[in-house]
Amino acid sequence: MQAIKITENIYWVGAIDWDLRNFHGYLTQRGSTYNSYLILDDKITLIDNVKDYMAEEQIERINSVIDPAKIDYIIQNHIEMDHSGSLPILKDMIDEVEIFISPKGAEGIPKHFAIKKEEFNVVKSGDELNLGEHTLQFLQTPMVHWPDNMVSYCKEENLLFSNDAFGQHLASSERFDDEFSADITMEEAKKYYANIVMPYGRQVQRALAALQDKKVETICPSHGLIWREDTEKIIHKYKKWSQNQVDDKALVIYDTMWNSTKKMAYAIQDAFNKKNFTTRLLNLQYKHISDIMAELLNAKYICVGSPTLNNNILPTVSAFLTYMKGLSPKDRIGLAFGSYGWSGQSVAIIENILKDCGFETMDNIKVQYRPDKKILEEITKKVKNNLSEEK
Repeated sequence: MQAIKITENIYWVGAIDWDLRNFHGYLTQRGSTYNSYLILDDKITLIDNVKDYMAEEQIERINSVIDPAKIDYIIQNHIEMDHSGSLPILKDMIDEVEIFISPKGAEGIPKHFAIKKEEFNVVKSGDELNLGEHTLQFLQTPMVHWPDNMVSYCKEENLLFSNDAFGQHLASSERFDDEFSADITMEEAKKYYANIVMPYGRQVQRALAALQDKKVETICPSHGLIWREDTEKIIHKYKKWSQNQVDDKALVIYDTMWNSTKKMAYAIQDAFNKKNFTTRLLNLQYKHISDIMAELLNAKYICVGSPTLNNNILPTVSAFLTYMKGLSPKDRIGLAFGSYGWSGQSVAIIENILKDCGFETMDNIKVQYRPDKKILEEITKKVKNNLSEEK
């Protein structure tokens, strides 16, 4: 449990959660890390904390560099429990430690732990804290992704402690992006943005604008790998994602009972393929909704299908639509489709939810019983013709 050096006097002292597989309904197949950072200076400073059950690992890493009791300052950029869980433990270990936090953070922490609001030093955007050789500048980033969020910038190192921004749920023994697969790191960063940050695009844009005058060479997030090679690339991706830029990409998302809706899904995908769209065929029996959201982040067309079950839609489809609506993707084009036996309410239910999401909708597609080859060809032709009108 050794600390890992980032710069001459800044260390990673976090914890690796190899076993994590679910984070608030978000599937984390590659685990995660809870990143905490230690600055050795005249005022020894700890930035962010870890989940309570990983406090021992964090403390052991700190101990590999200095006695934790010597810490002077703790910067709590965010109060969510995966970042603040070990705070009470450290506070009990350290006499007269000073804790710096945002105004909203100071209101929230006492509701989590037996720490009084008066025990915090509240900082605002533009405030600076001199540690000796290093200076930390604070920037409030509310709703990226909680009201209390802030980031801390070390101007001497051109280093940003970004908290939940630029993170990835990814457990690894490597600590830096240039030590790990770039494709996997970016895939996990995209999934993280889609499932956690997507609803707050405007707030992300404001935060990026506020950072524009700062040189950022290294980004130290609270989850996953530290960015030191692809820093500009991940900042560019956040700009694109926050501006809701989409590609010519179509998702066909469905569940099926007797494969009739599945056949329709393939016919719809065929129409998009014929128009040279990138397509993804996503069966909800096998594909997790959080993985689908990563695909949805840059997709223009969202096609959702379900047969009718008990005058309604299948539970898997309902769960996906509820999850997607909560993440608020904007300016997509939706298509509802499905088969039915005698009542056929599913398609209208899906279409109404797509409209509630603010999507434009194409003419829905509804088939009674099993679609034959002719009907499937008609579905492909109909969707293809609608795409020609869209373009």
